[in-house]
Amino acid sequence: MSVTESHIELPKDYRPSEDEEFMNERQKEYFRRKLLAWRDEIIRESRSTLSNLQEDLGALPDLADRASTETDRALELRARDRQRKLISKIDAALRRIETDEYGYCEETGEPISLARLEARPVATLSIEAQERHEKSERVHRDD
Repeated sequence: MSVTESHIELPKDYRPSEDEEFMNERQKEYFRRKLLAWRDEIIRESRSTLSNLQEDLGALPDLADRASTETDRALELRARDRQRKLISKIDAALRRIETDEYGYCEETGEPISLARLEARPVATLSIEAQERHEKSERVHRDD
């Protein structure tokens, strides 16, 4: 079965709960749908950006207006680049769902909290492991 199709039905108001088995089929389906919807939204926004970027700048005779527009476009392109990287993280999370690795910390193997996955569905580290990672980065940056 591919990432985009599923046989699992979810109630409309379903939210993963600590009261159920961690990463059961319903939870995996919930996060799969959440990730797919997020990716689709990013792709729609990217298409909109592309059509906006294809508009002709020659219609702006004023140099200040043209410079402002070019600055806006540069910012938009940087944002789209970040979103392109995010799409690859979403795709990786979808693959982890397929291999039953989703929701578990890459460092410790322990479950990542549902609240963290709800807030950051592409998370690969538990909060504790992420904090250690960030603290380590700060120490190395200060050297």
